[in-house]
Amino acid sequence: MMTDDYRNAVDGDQYKICMNEDCDVIYYNLDKEIKFLKDQVRVPIWFKKDADPKYACYCSKVTEDQVIEAVVKHGAKTVKEVNAITGAMKNSLCKENNPLGVCCHKIIQEAIDKGLTMK
Repeated sequence: MMTDDYRNAVDGDQYKICMNEDCDVIYYNLDKEIKFLKDQVRVPIWFKKDADPKYACYCSKVTEDQVIEAVVKHGAKTVKEVNAITGAMKNSLCKENNPLGVCCHKIIQEAIDKGLTMK
């Protein structure tokens, strides 16, 4: 996830992710006193306040706005329906592409829930 300038600074794989939307820190390791900031990662982190774009699916580059549009304008109600409309989750390389290293299903569901409240 790191930009080329910071890839060599990664030491090991015992990093945590800062889930605070206002914090500039993305990854950190308290034992080694290492931290990486928003401008040191290759992609905007969806839960950070100023993420642009705000991806719901990193593998297929589907944004939260596209998911919400699928719900509001096209009537999608499930992840499966959103995936069919947007193309989300087609290129499943989540371990490499999602900043959490997990499937985007939960993020997509959260965007669906937002869209459902807008209807």
